[in-house]
Formats: sequence, structure tokens, C-alpha cells
Amino acid sequence: MNLTIVGCTGSFPGPLSPASCYLVSASDGERIWRILLDLGNGALGTAQRYLDLEDIDAVFLSHLHPDHCMDLCGLHVAVRWHPEGWSKGRIPVWGPADTADRVAIAYGMDPDPGMHSEFEFHHWTEREVVKFGPFNITPYSVRHPVDEAYAMRVEATEPGPDGPVTRVLTYSGDTDSCPELVEAARDADMFLCEAAYHEGRDDAIEGVHLTGKRAGAAATEAKVHRLLLTHLPVWNDSIRTVAEARETYSGELAVAVAGVSYAV
Repeated sequence: MNLTIVGCTGSFPGPLSPASCYLVSASDGERIWRILLDLGNGALGTAQRYLDLEDIDAVFLSHLHPDHCMDLCGLHVAVRWHPEGWSKGRIPVWGPADTADRVAIAYGMDPDPGMHSEFEFHHWTEREVVKFGPFNITPYSVRHPVDEAYAMRVEATEPGPDGPVTRVLTYSGDTDSCPELVEAARDADMFLCEAAYHEGRDDAIEGVHLTGKRAGAAATEAKVHRLLLTHLPVWNDSIRTVAEARETYSGELAVAVAGVSYAV
């Protein structure tokens, strides 16, 4: 399984990165499957550096803040108005219950029929596994001030020389500390975890985001193998974020950088 950082800037696009979007790819032995975790504002253009839009097998949304979902509107345009026709049919989209209506309203459309001709919408059910190609994706409800916010545990089983191999990537979405985040990340090979706040500046704010220190504590409790910090706003100091995380996590640690790919 491979992870490519399409966009990782928190809350709105920055000068060096779009908002949240992560391309995850894995093989089932016959072909490569490509899914997007979130599709925040600014991400659709950058995503085309790494894949043709018709190669998107599915989109999985953590929640419905614009920095995590708004470029679904642009993808709708690509599917609906491709002058040569869209060859792949409707794109499956998993997200909160209001996803279809929210993106239609954002685009100024009547929710009925909305974007149902372009997307095959599915609603998350807490901890119900979605089986998709080589992936098993499990949503965990987390702590963020919206009706539904989820961390995603992404397990991919791929063929190896000695038999099938399963790797685990957990993506926090947006969240403050909570037991569900730790459960989602338990023993993950890679924990892609938001760290939008700084200690001493934002740590008194409850129920919105993690600091580097809080992210590190969750990673340690979950016993993850690698911690990759993401969703840093433009006004954050990444060195400070890493230093905070290092107070509570001793394992392999880095900050996500747009355009970089990682083997999970």
C-alpha cells in the first residue's frame, strides 16, 4: 500500500499545498486500486499530477468541512461535462449521511437529483467495514464539532512472495483526543494524524483539533509504528509541532509534505 500526500494544509489551502487529500493505492494482484481520503478545496487540480481523474476508484470523506470535501464539486464537473464522455461510470463516495445534499447545495443545485448521476453515494455506519477492492475501511466516530466526523482505519491485503500481506494506515480526519481515535489507530503501520493546534496557544480549546503532543500521546497509546503529522495550518511551525509530538512519542516521526509518497 502506498500513500501520496496530495494536500495536507489545515483548514484552507496554503501556498505550498491544497487542503486535505490523500491518495492511497494498493494491488489486488490483478490491478492497482486508487482511492482518495478526503477531497478538500484546491486538491482536485493537484491530484491530477498523480493520476488521471478517471482512475479514481472511490472517494472516502472523513467529514463535511470544506477543507475535506469541497472539491467533490469540481469532480462532479469533470464527470458530468467531459466532452468525450466519462468512461468509468459513477464514482463511489462514502461519507456522512448529509454528503449528497451538502455538495449539491454548495454547487447551487437542487439536491434532487443533485449529483447522483455522477456519484454513487454511501453513508458511513460506525465501525461497519467497507470492503472495496484490496481495502477494508472502517470508520470510527471521533471528536470534532460537526454532526459526523470519522477517523478511517484502512487495511490493504496485497499479494507477497510468501503469501498475502496486510498493512494498516489510519487517518485521523479532524479530531481532538478520544478513545475512538486510539482504537482506530491500534498497531497501525502508519498513523496519518492531524496536529492543527499548538501547545500554549490552543491547548485549552476542547473538542476540535489535536496538538502535536496530543497526537503523539494517541500514537503511543495505540502502539503505532510510524506517525505522520498532517493538517498543519499555514500559521503553524512544523518544527514546533514535531517537538511537541516528540514529548509523547518515541517512534518514527515526520510531518506530511505535499507531493511526497510513502510506502505503508
